[in-house]
Amino acid sequence: MSSPGRKLLVVAAAVAVGAAGYFGWQMLRPKPLAEGFASSNGRIEATEIDVATKLAGRVIDELVDEGDYVTAGQVVAHMQIDTLQAQHREAQARLREAESGVVAAQSTVRQRQAEKAAALAGVKQREAELGLADRNLARAEGLIGSGAMAKEEIDTRRSAVYSATATLESAKADVAKTDTAIATSDSMVILPKQSVDANKATIERVQADINDSTLKAPRDGRVQYRVAQTGEVLNAGGKVLNMVDLGDVYMTFFLPTDWAGRVKMGAETRIVLDAAPQFVIPAKVTFVADVAQFTPKTVETSTERQKLTFRLKAHIPPELLKKYVKDVKTGLPGVAYVQLDPNAPWPAHLNVNVPPE
Repeated sequence: MSSPGRKLLVVAAAVAVGAAGYFGWQMLRPKPLAEGFASSNGRIEATEIDVATKLAGRVIDELVDEGDYVTAGQVVAHMQIDTLQAQHREAQARLREAESGVVAAQSTVRQRQAEKAAALAGVKQREAELGLADRNLARAEGLIGSGAMAKEEIDTRRSAVYSATATLESAKADVAKTDTAIATSDSMVILPKQSVDANKATIERVQADINDSTLKAPRDGRVQYRVAQTGEVLNAGGKVLNMVDLGDVYMTFFLPTDWAGRVKMGAETRIVLDAAPQFVIPAKVTFVADVAQFTPKTVETSTERQKLTFRLKAHIPPELLKKYVKDVKTGLPGVAYVQLDPNAPWPAHLNVNVPPE
């Protein structure tokens, strides 16, 4: 074939390829939006959660792997608890010791209370003796005028009254002494009781640390990364796993000033993912940044002001996510379409269309 003929074929082929590319672009490009709508590229994200250890220690095992779906409360890893178990046993031994101290102190109190009861009985006896001595002295004093009672007998009976009075005062002093002993014994109960409370608190704290050493998923979600490996020693707060909450999924995207200023909180949104363009996912605007992104140092003209963009979030309904929770994937790119005018009807190609359950 001559050189002009080959050139003609090359030109014809290039035209054909260009035409095919143009028509393909025309078929695949997003349809223009009607007034009252805005769109922007974005990426699916979810709230990230770190499963971390409360205390420093060694990772004994990890029961899940990257990509696994976990439910709230599911055990995902264990930390070594040998030291905590030893502390728990030590606190229990100290508790038993403190409880024995309380029993001993209370026994002393009861003994002192018995001594007081005996002293009170002694007081009553001495009061009775004094009463008898008083009556004997009164009878003697009544007989001394008739000569029926000798003066010496009067002195003897008066002496008996004095003696009984002294004995009664001594018995009352014994009662006061037992009161002091009881007060001292009561104070001796306080310290072991406080020790009991302190050791119970220690046991509860250590048990809480033991419980926290069994790491559990705080929410339903998917494991993204195993940050630490079995056998590693971590500091307090060391991350073991990173997971995403598949009940809190949203798309982050940016809109220029003129559109962002018209977006209302809760505005209806439709999300179309590049990986599944046949589906239209409903969402609602839940966040509009109050600070512009990509802000020039100096904004002087309206043209420059149009360069300002604001970050937005559109959350997918939790009830919808729950139906497809094991199919949700973060990081997928797509397009968010936002309804700026609540009265504007959605185009047919943006009607909600989710995968069959």
